[in-house]
Amino acid sequence: MFLTFAGVGSAFTDQRYYQSNMVITSKSGKRLLIDCGGDARFSLAELNITHRMIDAVYISHLHADHIGGLEWFGFCTYFTPNCKRPTMYIVNTLVRDLWRSLRGGMQSHEGIVLNLNSFFEVQATSINDTFEWEGISFAPVQTVHIMNGMKIVPSYGLLITENGKTTFLTTDTQFCPRQIEKFYEKSSVIFHDCETAPYRSNVHAHYNDLATLPDETKKKMWLYHYQPDPVQNPVEDGFRGLVKKGQTFEL
Repeated sequence: MFLTFAGVGSAFTDQRYYQSNMVITSKSGKRLLIDCGGDARFSLAELNITHRMIDAVYISHLHADHIGGLEWFGFCTYFTPNCKRPTMYIVNTLVRDLWRSLRGGMQSHEGIVLNLNSFFEVQATSINDTFEWEGISFAPVQTVHIMNGMKIVPSYGLLITENGKTTFLTTDTQFCPRQIEKFYEKSSVIFHDCETAPYRSNVHAHYNDLATLPDETKKKMWLYHYQPDPVQNPVEDGFRGLVKKGQTFEL
């Protein structure tokens, strides 16, 4: 399979980087979109990928840089003749609130009451379960991204396994190595979200914290979801590097 980064930037980035959404392409040529933020229609267009060419989408959590493009995607497939309804893979705890986020613009079409299944074939999975797509195994991993008072807001990275090789994609997480250390260890490659600004939002792992990880972990780790014009040099600090917009990895 191939993993292509349609964007590599933070939620508030510009067109030089785009928001961090990705495309997995299977050996058969089918495509799974990892998150669909507000930049997706532009970042995918730069890759010459249209809505017709996306077979499925995975939603990690409900911030706009991860779901802000779903109205565009859903309406494009809904109103395009003979366009198959894409599959949506999502952890079941997110489904209700996802539709709450989308329904203001998507629930009605000239007298027809619509729901999430009108646009997507929703395949909801439970945490600690896996789903399979094109012979590839995906295991959602809950991460600590943001707190709502005393409650962790659900956000799910992915362990992706094909032919015995595992890739860890964090989507969004704070720096919490003790909680996800075992996922670092079992993965051959890690793609980790990373703040690079001098100030900290405390909702993403910051570069300075990731730089304290063991060398064995850093040498497996690519960094993405960074702020524009990062000044850091990850290779010198033991990482594989910063992912570039449009970069493709064979996994």
